[in-house]
Amino acid sequence: MALAPKVIAADSGADTALDHEIIPHAVIGDFDSISDAARARIPEAVQHADPDQDSTDFEKCLAAIEAPLIIGLGFFGDRLDHQLSACNALTRSAWHRCILLGQGDLMFLCPPTIDLPLPDGCRVSLFPLGAVEGVSDGLRWPISGLNFSPDGRVGTSNAATGPVHLSVTSPKMLVILPLEMLTLAARALRDATARWPARRDKESSECL
Repeated sequence: MALAPKVIAADSGADTALDHEIIPHAVIGDFDSISDAARARIPEAVQHADPDQDSTDFEKCLAAIEAPLIIGLGFFGDRLDHQLSACNALTRSAWHRCILLGQGDLMFLCPPTIDLPLPDGCRVSLFPLGAVEGVSDGLRWPISGLNFSPDGRVGTSNAATGPVHLSVTSPKMLVILPLEMLTLAARALRDATARWPARRDKESSECL
């Protein structure tokens, strides 16, 4: 919360927030899992129910939020099908700066360019969600000249030799780092000047 102080709950995430004595700024989802007790404690004005079954609660949140940085908890590392769906949502909403947190790792979609002041030896994994190329500086195994794809070459278990610079050709590359790199990654992602273009036709007309 020091990095992202406004709490948006995805459906039953509202129950988790309330368990930590946090009243969410908004609750978004199809409301198939939020408890009646949570709905009774949270002001009705901040409850945004969307019954659409063609999008996940995470996608509904991304469509409604406008923020310089989003940190997502509960979407990465519990259920594998939910985790894969969240990866898909990251690339489909590539204009957002969003970090997903797991038990030991964090994950975000690489912007067009990013500078990560990582320590020597830090694990850096790159996983493509589509065809993508890139260049790097500061990786033990550089990625320049390589063609990445989910059914071809991937870039897991690389390592930093110091500060890392990445540039990629499309919004298809996930960056996975140890969880202790959160503050560093959040600052680097927030400060990256190049952005993927927004698909405004896919965004909600009402942003939080």
